Amino acid sequence: MHVQEWLETVPAVAVYALVGTVIGLESLGIPLPGEIILVSSALLASQHGDIDPVILGACATAGAIIGDSIGYAIGRKGGRPLLAWLGGKFPRHFSEAHIATAERSFQKWGMWAVFFGRFVALLRIFAGPLAGVLHMPYWKFLTANVLGGILWAGGTTAVIYYVGIVAESWLKRFSWLGLVLAVLIGLTSMLVLKRKAKKTAAATTATAEPAPAPASVGD
Repeated sequence: MHVQEWLETVPAVAVYALVGTVIGLESLGIPLPGEIILVSSALLASQHGDIDPVILGACATAGAIIGDSIGYAIGRKGGRPLLAWLGGKFPRHFSEAHIATAERSFQKWGMWAVFFGRFVALLRIFAGPLAGVLHMPYWKFLTANVLGGILWAGGTTAVIYYVGIVAESWLKRFSWLGLVLAVLIGLTSMLVLKRKAKKTAAATTATAEPAPAPASVGD
């Protein structure tokens, strides 16, 4: 069953809880479709009055911030053995190549890797645990975590919600073509920061030297 069709069958409070939980677990380091759940829920909120977009955005933001913070604590305590264990459990996401790429980004950009990493699926999973493993000062991590969580979760909810409202109005007046156009415009604006973050990560990978021995970040 399509994600949005399934969400329509559950009460609003369950949607809030699901969004917060899935995004929290993804931010903690477990590969889950947090962005898909958030986009589907925000679109659903634009079509059904019982789902409050403000509460939805707040739950998504809280899940992102709390999940990342827990991931940081786990990474700080587990260290490198944790990354090796995750590589065994989730080889597609936590391969040595992915870890090396993410680590180079952290070593070059520090707290900004946490902030912009929120907009890139791979770094969104890595950010919390890897910042802990690299012993990034917590105040720097928390600042980037909170700002990135608010902008990503709150911004995504707002953009998709208003795109859904506009699309519904166009659909009544015109056709499915209007709906497709409205969604494409909204998604394009939402993906601007994500594309910038991907370019930054690609540039870092191309220019960085081989990863040095483990060292604290941001000291």
